[in-house]
Amino acid sequence: MSVTPTLKACDAALFDLDGVLTPTADVHMRAWSQLFNEYLPTRGVAEPYTDADYFAYVDGKPRYDGVRSFLASRGIVLPDGTPQDRGSIESVCGLGNRKNAVFSAVLAADGVTPYPGSVRLLDRLARDGVRVAVVSSSANAEAVLTAAGLRDRFEVVVDGVVARRESLPGKPAPDTFLRAAALLGVPADRASVFEDAISGVAAGHAGHFAEVVGVDRGVGADALRAAGADLVVSDLGELVP
Repeated sequence: MSVTPTLKACDAALFDLDGVLTPTADVHMRAWSQLFNEYLPTRGVAEPYTDADYFAYVDGKPRYDGVRSFLASRGIVLPDGTPQDRGSIESVCGLGNRKNAVFSAVLAADGVTPYPGSVRLLDRLARDGVRVAVVSSSANAEAVLTAAGLRDRFEVVVDGVVARRESLPGKPAPDTFLRAAALLGVPADRASVFEDAISGVAAGHAGHFAEVVGVDRGVGADALRAAGADLVVSDLGELVP
């Protein structure tokens, strides 16, 4: 059953969270910038962290993978450490946990309001009987969905916590999207993926889903298409007649 004139007919829709459903990507960007621009001078690195680094090395990836990827771009190698590392510890996990503490503090103080266009699309999908899931690399997905008033809309959430528990490789590997589709009982070729990150679009493309919709929140439409997006919009409200 067709949902809109522009979307392929599918039985399920799999949504990334930050930057697709909620503007929390902006909070993540601020938290990453604070982390790295405080850390780089301690290593004698003069080149600052910028938004371009976020899109190139961090966006859409599991938190520790993002730390590792960006540090490698500056020639820095740290021990992985463990997820229990305190933020004061100089390890991949320690830095990742330091960033997460900043993000959590901003979320608690400011809350989050979902994108109105995304809510309109969710309403339309619900009316058409399309099943929906959230697939996020973030370990904060449950908290963000709850803060945004969206948690009860999704029967399946595959986030960073689930991925770690089930040993699922993060994006750009397709495993988390495939897991969400399996939990919904829908084959990949009957499910659409909605992503704003190059790594997430690449994951959807690699999973051979029916359609990969790129949401351009700053990475660029051409970059999303090059990563495998079949359709690019600037807001999901564009898909609602």
